[in-house]
Amino acid sequence: MTAVDLEFDQLNSTADALRRSISNRLIYGVGKDAVAARPQDWLHAAALAVRDRLVARWMKTTRQQYEQDVKRVYYLSMEFLIGRTFTNALLALGIYDQMNEALSSLGVDLTSIAELEPDAALGNGGLGRLAACFLDSMATLAIPGFGYGIRYDYGMFRQQIVDGAQIETPDYWLRGGNSWEFPRPEVQYIVHFGGHTIQRDSGVEWVETEHVNAMAYDTVIPGYGTSATNTLRLWSARATEELDLSAFNQGDYRRAVEAKEHSENVSRLLYPDDSTQAGRELRLRQEYFFVSATMQDLIRRYQRTHSTFGRFAEKVAVHLNDTHPVLAIPELIRLLVDVHHVPWDRAWKMVQQVFSYTNHTLMPEALETWDVDMLARLLPRHLEIIFEINAGFLKEASERFGHDVDVIRRISLVDEFGQRRVRMAHLAIVTSQKVNGVSKLHSQLMEREFFSDFARMFPDRFTNVTNGITPRRWLAQASRPLSSLIDSHIGMGWRTDLFELGKLRALKDDPTFAAEFRSAKRRSKIRLANRLLHDMGASIHPDALFDMQVKRIHEYKRQLLNVLHVIVRYNRIRANPNHDWVPRAVIFAGKAASAYKMAKTIIKLIGDVSAIVNNDPLVGDRLKVVFVPNYGVSVAELLIPAADLSEQISMAGTEASGTGNMKLALNGALTVGTMDGANIEICEAVGRENMFIFGLAANEVTEMRSSGYRPRQIYEENAELRQALDQIRTGFFSDGDSHRFSDIFHTLVDWGDHYMVLADFAAFAAAQDAVDARFRDPRAWTASAIENVAGMGQFSSDRTIAEYAREIWRVKALETE
Repeated sequence: MTAVDLEFDQLNSTADALRRSISNRLIYGVGKDAVAARPQDWLHAAALAVRDRLVARWMKTTRQQYEQDVKRVYYLSMEFLIGRTFTNALLALGIYDQMNEALSSLGVDLTSIAELEPDAALGNGGLGRLAACFLDSMATLAIPGFGYGIRYDYGMFRQQIVDGAQIETPDYWLRGGNSWEFPRPEVQYIVHFGGHTIQRDSGVEWVETEHVNAMAYDTVIPGYGTSATNTLRLWSARATEELDLSAFNQGDYRRAVEAKEHSENVSRLLYPDDSTQAGRELRLRQEYFFVSATMQDLIRRYQRTHSTFGRFAEKVAVHLNDTHPVLAIPELIRLLVDVHHVPWDRAWKMVQQVFSYTNHTLMPEALETWDVDMLARLLPRHLEIIFEINAGFLKEASERFGHDVDVIRRISLVDEFGQRRVRMAHLAIVTSQKVNGVSKLHSQLMEREFFSDFARMFPDRFTNVTNGITPRRWLAQASRPLSSLIDSHIGMGWRTDLFELGKLRALKDDPTFAAEFRSAKRRSKIRLANRLLHDMGASIHPDALFDMQVKRIHEYKRQLLNVLHVIVRYNRIRANPNHDWVPRAVIFAGKAASAYKMAKTIIKLIGDVSAIVNNDPLVGDRLKVVFVPNYGVSVAELLIPAADLSEQISMAGTEASGTGNMKLALNGALTVGTMDGANIEICEAVGRENMFIFGLAANEVTEMRSSGYRPRQIYEENAELRQALDQIRTGFFSDGDSHRFSDIFHTLVDWGDHYMVLADFAAFAAAQDAVDARFRDPRAWTASAIENVAGMGQFSSDRTIAEYAREIWRVKALETE
């Protein structure tokens, strides 16, 4: 079709222009007038008005990318926890105040309608939030890129807490529609499963497969303070045949839609329960579904401006966010070799130049593997490709190391012990041109211990890129009182250069600034206290120390260590009620995976402990325990600005990095933590004197295990700890039910205490005593809080993405006007 010059409205962003846009969108987009409009309708109209202002710069950026023939980054992730988009877009465009004025003139409160936007349920934890921060920074730095993932109809689940226990309900986040996405029905790719392969003269054919279509939905990702934008493209499963008309006409309505339902289940739910064979198979289908569509899409985009694959590696960088997208490797080889007839040796060389991989965990149980038999049944061609890669790799390894059978078994892409399984992390390492960890400690452990054989073979392949967070979301948006205070003293430049926060160090001893800092924090604490009272009936005093552990519930994150200290503190208060106790509100939040029994038991223990503690008149306001349900981005934006104390207490050597620790410190919370993950680098940045470091180091954990760790001895020798554990064991917190938490007691005392909770307890309790002592001195506490904010410069995701672009992707920023 011949291009023509379109005439369209050039939208400006004054309050009057926004008011007119909102009115137009309400009438012509929503189909309502001011009389009939509900608050949700006003939100939808306002969101569409903002989206209109993003589209022009989005199209301009796309044109510039093609004109400059840029190298693009394709960031593949099973999760993108982007949170609410409305206020984030307003801040990116710099029109928050104008929108507030426009809505006020229409009789609408911006804050109230913004609260109605659901979180996009496209992720669960730190992995997905990291991906969202990275997209924000890529756009802000004008790094040409696409995020690719799945458009889940339902999030993992909506968490409710009933009688202290986690109850899971469907999280249908699309119920009210999604104002921010652009459906692309013209962009669909066929994804194959099953069947078998045939060797022909022209190559291998994958035949007699079942099919599902992947349809694209695009969301604009705006950069802050720049015209550059990027795209988040999510795939939704569509049946190749909508309806079995014959079955429908025969009255067999279930069979008529059975195939459609089966196909579309692929993108129905984030992280189906994989404790069953059917759940594992659906998970594998999900992972292949999205990488197949993505690889087809990026090849199509490359071929728009290139007639051969000669410059493919120069123009394409594919980044694997953990092991979930690793099937992209054999899929790209399949497409190049089988579909586009690139010779194997050339295709293999290209693929090795294109991929890079971030490892996010060192726990063996979390390193993804796939059963060979399942791969043979669902993805037979890909299994052949993996075997061929493995054969070449092991031949090379044998030439390097000699015929050392133990080494070959350790590094093989296929685990031959017991049920044969493909090791996805190994496949990623063998194929990628760079492999990175996400904190200094994590990267060191990855290179020296967990993947040491690979590091010997590929010494230049391993590197570190410490994680980061976007300051736009986690300070400018989440904590407006604190960000406004910072703006008034050092300007707004910190939003794009977080090292600017270092200027706050000169103010930490200024009594006026310190008072204003405390006031800003208190406003956030009051906001949280009011919300908890309104939503949960939980009463906490804003002048108490707000002690937060907000993260996924998992044994290695050691919520149990925190709960044990809560019980000990409770017993201390009861034993000495006249002591001058520092009032403390201990706040937990996080989801337990639906099949993770111990994590759900931990939530129940927290709930039962809170029921006793919060209703004990002898304790009163001196100790409160609250579990905030359905933790996600929006809940985090409420909790994190109000935190005084940040609990980062994983066993050393288990947390790859953490980003919650960065968000909390950025908002002026002091960390009590182990020397694990990014805690180490935060300690270097803010000073050990401004944190509360405790516990075994990673090497000490290893030494204690090798020498024979005896948790029961610790239990018997520490009277306070023994009392707390006995209360758990005997049913003190569970209405006399001694069985409810017996697994917790035995896990810690008799079954090895794998995560060293008891080993670190005494040090943790001492650190908490130091916390109380510091909090009693408002001047000293505030000075440390300011030091934490001031030291966060290196933890911006802008710094992280700049390192990725320079050291791993080797991609340059787009030249924007």
